[in-house]
Amino acid sequence: MIAIEGGTLMLYVATVHYKSPRWIDIQARYLRRNITVPYQVWTSIEGIDPIHAASFDRVLEQRGPHAGKLNHLALEICHTAADDDLIMFLDGDAFPIADPMPVIAESLDRTPLLAVRRAENVDEPQPHPCFCVTTVGAWRSLPGDWSVGPVWPGVNGNLVSDVGANLLRALTLSGTPWVQLPRTNGSGLHPLFFGIYGDLVYHHGAGFRNDRLPRTDRERLKSRVAEEKARHPARHLLRAGVERVRGSAWNEAMERNNERSRLIFEAIRDGDPDWLARVRGDVATEQGS
Repeated sequence: MIAIEGGTLMLYVATVHYKSPRWIDIQARYLRRNITVPYQVWTSIEGIDPIHAASFDRVLEQRGPHAGKLNHLALEICHTAADDDLIMFLDGDAFPIADPMPVIAESLDRTPLLAVRRAENVDEPQPHPCFCVTTVGAWRSLPGDWSVGPVWPGVNGNLVSDVGANLLRALTLSGTPWVQLPRTNGSGLHPLFFGIYGDLVYHHGAGFRNDRLPRTDRERLKSRVAEEKARHPARHLLRAGVERVRGSAWNEAMERNNERSRLIFEAIRDGDPDWLARVRGDVATEQGS
C-alpha cells in the first residue's frame, strides 16, 4: 500500500526546461495548486538564464538529448531518495490540472508504474515522460531508462523508436505491468498536441519548439499529397510538382500549429479561466484559435 496521505514519503518531480523559461512559472503554479504531498522539483535549464534556478529545489548542469537528461535526473534522485519515495517525470510544458495523488496511489497499489501512453500518436506503445510516476525502488530495479532503442511497427510496417522505448522493453522483459493513462480530450484542436490525460495532466506538446510536425501530421499530409497526385497525375510527373504540393501542405500545418500553440499558451499564462474548457472542447473555440 502506497502511504501517500499522512505518510512520510517525498515526491521528486523530474522535469527538463530547454532554451526558454516560458513554462517555468506556469508549471510551478499548477504544481503548487494540485500537488498535496511534500515535493521537490529537480530540473536542468540548459540555455536559460541562471536567474530562473531559484524556481527549483535542485538544478543540475546537463547537456545532450532529452532522454539522457531525464535519466541523469533520476540517477541523482535515486542517490538521495528512499525506495518508497516517488519520482514524477513531467515534461517542461506539462503540469497537473487536478490533484493526481489519489490516482497515483490507486495505480501504484496495482502496478509499479503509471504513465501517459500516447496511443493517438500512430499507436505509440511506450510510456511517455510527459507524465510518469513510479517509486524510486521500482525505477532502480527495472532498471528505468528513457532512451530510444528498441523498435515497433509504425505506419505501413516501418519500424520506429522514440523516447521511452528502453523503458517499455524493461517492463516487457521483466513481465511488469503498468497503468496506461490515456488522452481524455478530443482531437479538435490537434490530434496530438494540447492533450489532457486521465483528466489529470495537461501536455502542450512541442512547447519549446516551433515548426515541428509530429508523425500524426506527417502521415495525414502524406495522404493529402497522394490524393492530390491521384487527381492531377500529369502535374506529378515532375518532381517539382510533388515537392510544391508537399511543401505547401507542411507550411500550412506548421503555421496552424504554431498559431494555436501561441493562443493557448497565452491563455494559460494570463490565467484565462476558460482555457481548459476550450482545450477540453466544453467551450467553442473561435475560428483560427
